[in-house]
Amino acid sequence: MQPPNDPRALRALAHPLRWKLVDLLARDGAATATRCAGELGESVASCSFHLNTLARYGFVEPAPGGRGREKPWRLTAVEQNLAPVGLGPQGRPASRAAREVFLDHELARLKDRLAHGDAEPDEWRRGIGFDGVTTVLTADELHEVSEALREIAMRYADRATHRHRIPPGAREVRIFTATSVTPLPGPR
Repeated sequence: MQPPNDPRALRALAHPLRWKLVDLLARDGAATATRCAGELGESVASCSFHLNTLARYGFVEPAPGGRGREKPWRLTAVEQNLAPVGLGPQGRPASRAAREVFLDHELARLKDRLAHGDAEPDEWRRGIGFDGVTTVLTADELHEVSEALREIAMRYADRATHRHRIPPGAREVRIFTATSVTPLPGPR
Protein backbone atom coordinates (compact mmCIF):
# COMPACT_ATOMS: atom_id res chain seq x y z
CA MET A 1 0.00 0.00 0.00
CA GLN A 2 1.34 3.40 -0.84
CA PRO A 3 1.50 5.81 2.09
CA PRO A 4 -1.94 7.40 2.41
CA ASN A 5 -2.04 11.00 1.19
CA ASP A 6 -4.72 11.97 3.72
CA PRO A 7 -4.03 12.22 7.49
CA ARG A 8 -7.58 10.93 8.10
CA ALA A 9 -6.67 7.72 6.27
CA LEU A 10 -3.72 7.21 8.60
CA ARG A 11 -5.96 7.94 11.57
CA ALA A 12 -8.33 5.26 10.29
CA LEU A 13 -5.51 2.75 10.78
CA ALA A 14 -4.98 3.81 14.40
CA HIS A 15 -7.41 1.18 15.74
CA PRO A 16 -6.41 -2.34 16.91
CA LEU A 17 -9.47 -4.10 15.46
CA ARG A 18 -8.77 -2.65 12.03
CA TRP A 19 -5.32 -4.27 12.03
CA LYS A 20 -6.88 -7.60 13.02
CA LEU A 21 -9.29 -7.21 10.09
CA VAL A 22 -6.41 -6.39 7.74
CA ASP A 23 -4.59 -9.53 8.93
CA LEU A 24 -7.64 -11.74 8.47
CA LEU A 25 -8.28 -10.43 4.96
CA ALA A 26 -4.60 -10.80 4.06
CA ARG A 27 -4.62 -14.39 5.28
CA ASP A 28 -7.92 -15.48 3.71
CA GLY A 29 -8.15 -13.22 0.68
CA ALA A 30 -11.72 -12.14 1.46
CA ALA A 31 -14.22 -12.39 4.31
CA THR A 32 -17.62 -11.08 5.32
CA ALA A 33 -18.25 -9.03 8.46
CA THR A 34 -20.04 -12.07 9.91
CA ARG A 35 -17.04 -14.31 9.34
CA CYS A 36 -14.67 -11.67 10.71
CA ALA A 37 -16.83 -11.33 13.82
CA GLY A 38 -16.82 -15.07 14.42
CA GLU A 39 -13.10 -15.39 13.91
CA LEU A 40 -12.13 -12.33 15.97
CA GLY A 41 -14.71 -12.63 18.75
CA GLU A 42 -16.26 -9.27 17.92
CA SER A 43 -19.81 -8.28 17.01
CA VAL A 44 -20.92 -8.28 13.39
CA ALA A 45 -21.93 -4.62 13.77
CA SER A 46 -18.45 -3.67 15.01
CA CYS A 47 -16.68 -5.57 12.22
CA SER A 48 -19.03 -4.08 9.63
CA PHE A 49 -18.42 -0.56 10.94
CA HIS A 50 -14.63 -0.99 10.88
CA LEU A 51 -14.62 -2.65 7.44
CA ASN A 52 -16.68 0.25 6.09
CA THR A 53 -14.23 2.71 7.67
CA LEU A 54 -11.31 0.89 6.02
CA ALA A 55 -13.23 0.99 2.72
CA ARG A 56 -13.90 4.72 3.03
CA TYR A 57 -10.15 5.33 2.98
CA GLY A 58 -9.36 2.78 0.26
CA PHE A 59 -7.75 0.02 2.35
CA VAL A 60 -10.45 -2.58 1.57
CA GLU A 61 -13.05 -3.01 -1.16
CA PRO A 62 -16.00 -5.28 -1.83
CA ALA A 63 -14.90 -8.67 -3.15
CA PRO A 64 -16.83 -10.62 -5.77
CA GLY A 65 -19.56 -12.91 -4.51
CA GLY A 66 -21.85 -12.76 -1.53
CA ARG A 67 -25.51 -11.99 -1.27
CA GLY A 68 -27.47 -9.24 0.38
CA ARG A 69 -25.88 -8.23 3.63
CA GLU A 70 -23.26 -10.97 3.40
CA LYS A 71 -20.85 -9.11 1.17
CA PRO A 72 -17.22 -10.17 1.32
CA TRP A 73 -14.38 -7.66 1.62
CA ARG A 74 -10.80 -7.86 0.38
CA LEU A 75 -7.67 -5.75 0.78
CA THR A 76 -6.77 -3.31 -1.96
CA ALA A 77 -3.05 -3.88 -1.24
CA VAL A 78 -1.06 -6.27 0.93
CA GLU A 79 1.79 -3.97 1.96
CA GLN A 80 1.43 -1.69 4.97
CA ASN A 81 3.21 1.64 4.59
CA LEU A 82 2.50 4.23 7.26
CA ALA A 83 5.05 6.90 6.36
CA PRO A 84 3.81 10.49 6.65
CA VAL A 85 5.24 11.27 3.19
CA GLY A 86 3.83 14.49 1.74
CA LEU A 87 1.35 15.07 4.56
CA GLY A 88 3.08 18.02 6.20
CA PRO A 89 2.94 18.74 9.93
CA GLN A 90 -0.73 17.71 10.26
CA GLY A 91 0.08 14.22 8.97
CA ARG A 92 2.82 13.46 11.46
CA PRO A 93 0.55 12.89 14.48
CA ALA A 94 -1.76 10.75 12.36
CA SER A 95 1.18 8.68 11.12
CA ARG A 96 2.53 8.35 14.64
CA ALA A 97 -0.85 7.13 15.96
CA ALA A 98 -1.21 4.57 13.16
CA ARG A 99 2.36 3.34 13.61
CA GLU A 100 1.95 2.95 17.38
CA VAL A 101 -1.17 0.80 17.00
CA PHE A 102 0.47 -1.14 14.16
CA LEU A 103 3.61 -1.81 16.24
CA ASP A 104 1.55 -2.91 19.26
CA HIS A 105 -0.33 -5.29 16.97
CA GLU A 106 2.87 -6.60 15.35
CA LEU A 107 4.62 -7.07 18.69
CA ALA A 108 1.70 -9.08 20.11
CA ARG A 109 1.59 -11.26 17.01
CA LEU A 110 5.38 -11.72 17.01
CA LYS A 111 5.41 -12.70 20.70
CA ASP A 112 2.65 -15.23 20.12
CA ARG A 113 4.39 -16.79 17.14
CA LEU A 114 7.79 -16.88 18.86
CA ALA A 115 6.21 -18.53 21.91
CA HIS A 116 5.10 -21.39 19.67
CA GLY A 117 8.20 -21.46 17.45
CA ASP A 118 9.95 -24.20 19.41
CA ALA A 119 7.11 -26.58 18.54
CA GLU A 120 7.68 -26.12 14.81
CA PRO A 121 9.36 -28.84 12.75
CA ASP A 122 13.07 -28.26 12.04
CA GLU A 123 12.51 -27.18 8.42
CA TRP A 124 10.29 -24.32 9.64
CA ARG A 125 12.35 -23.42 12.74
CA ARG A 126 15.42 -22.86 10.53
CA GLY A 127 13.65 -20.04 8.69
CA ILE A 128 12.25 -18.21 11.71
CA GLY A 129 14.35 -15.10 12.23
CA PHE A 130 14.63 -12.56 14.97
CA ASP A 131 17.65 -10.35 14.45
CA GLY A 132 18.80 -6.82 15.07
CA VAL A 133 21.86 -4.73 14.47
CA THR A 134 22.80 -1.18 15.34
CA THR A 135 25.23 0.57 13.03
CA VAL A 136 25.97 4.04 11.67
CA LEU A 137 24.66 5.04 8.22
CA THR A 138 24.13 8.13 6.12
CA ALA A 139 20.59 9.04 5.13
CA ASP A 140 21.20 7.64 1.63
CA GLU A 141 22.54 4.38 3.06
CA LEU A 142 19.53 4.06 5.39
CA HIS A 143 17.24 4.55 2.39
CA GLU A 144 19.19 1.88 0.48
CA VAL A 145 18.87 -0.61 3.36
CA SER A 146 15.15 0.12 3.75
CA GLU A 147 14.53 -0.37 0.03
CA ALA A 148 16.52 -3.64 -0.04
CA LEU A 149 14.55 -5.01 2.92
CA ARG A 150 11.30 -3.92 1.29
CA GLU A 151 12.24 -5.63 -1.97
CA ILE A 152 13.00 -8.88 -0.17
CA ALA A 153 9.79 -8.67 1.88
CA MET A 154 7.68 -8.02 -1.21
CA ARG A 155 9.24 -10.80 -3.31
CA TYR A 156 6.40 -13.24 -2.52
CA ALA A 157 3.67 -10.77 -1.54
CA ASP A 158 1.65 -11.37 -4.70
CA ARG A 159 0.63 -14.79 -3.34
CA ALA A 160 -1.74 -13.01 -0.97
CA THR A 161 -3.80 -11.82 -3.94
CA HIS A 162 -2.96 -14.58 -6.44
CA ARG A 163 -3.71 -17.67 -4.40
CA HIS A 164 -3.07 -19.99 -7.36
CA ARG A 165 0.66 -19.17 -7.00
CA ILE A 166 0.87 -20.74 -3.53
CA PRO A 167 2.92 -23.95 -3.75
CA PRO A 168 1.86 -27.09 -1.86
CA GLY A 169 3.07 -27.12 1.73
CA ALA A 170 3.28 -23.33 2.01
CA ARG A 171 2.10 -21.67 5.23
CA GLU A 172 1.31 -18.10 6.19
CA VAL A 173 4.50 -16.23 7.05
CA ARG A 174 4.68 -12.68 8.37
CA ILE A 175 7.65 -10.64 7.15
CA PHE A 176 7.98 -7.49 9.21
CA THR A 177 10.87 -5.11 8.70
CA ALA A 178 11.70 -1.93 10.51
CA THR A 179 14.42 0.64 10.25
CA SER A 180 14.76 3.59 12.57
CA VAL A 181 17.16 6.38 13.32
CA THR A 182 18.22 7.87 16.65
CA PRO A 183 16.22 11.07 17.19
CA LEU A 184 18.04 14.37 16.88
CA PRO A 185 18.68 16.10 20.19
CA GLY A 186 16.27 18.80 21.25
CA PRO A 187 12.52 19.20 21.57
CA ARG A 188 10.27 16.95 19.51
